[in-house]
Amino acid sequence: MTKVFVNGVAQTFDGDADTPLLWWLRDELGLTGTKFGCGEALCGACTVLMDGTAVRACQTLVTAADGLRVTTIEGLAPNGDHPLQKAWLELGVPQCGFCQAGQILQAASLLKDLPHPTDADIDAAMSGNICRCGTYPRIHAAIKQVANAGAKA
Repeated sequence: MTKVFVNGVAQTFDGDADTPLLWWLRDELGLTGTKFGCGEALCGACTVLMDGTAVRACQTLVTAADGLRVTTIEGLAPNGDHPLQKAWLELGVPQCGFCQAGQILQAASLLKDLPHPTDADIDAAMSGNICRCGTYPRIHAAIKQVANAGAKA
């Protein structure tokens, strides 16, 4: 049996060992903020944090998260008041919104590891997250705003 701490709550999984984390989060736990995009770990829509590091839930098996902390967009800040979420809203980042949970979690991972990233650092870290609406300049600006404010991501 696999035990995973999802958004701070201990959860157990005793299903098929080949089950991707994405489908367990969405279908079994009802955490639908994590989106299915490409299924190939290329678009970033399914990004979650595993012990604070961004991973693609579509290609990460539930069993790989055994004993670890998984954070979805629902658990980043339950009241939606995480500095990145606030910056996203303040700067009007979302357009269609489909990719934004993955974008925010990827940015949170970046700022955890590198609190004051350069423009090149942001570009490199965010390059695996696709936004079909092209809100990249606003995503970049929101990350810079949080980093420059010194807010803990």
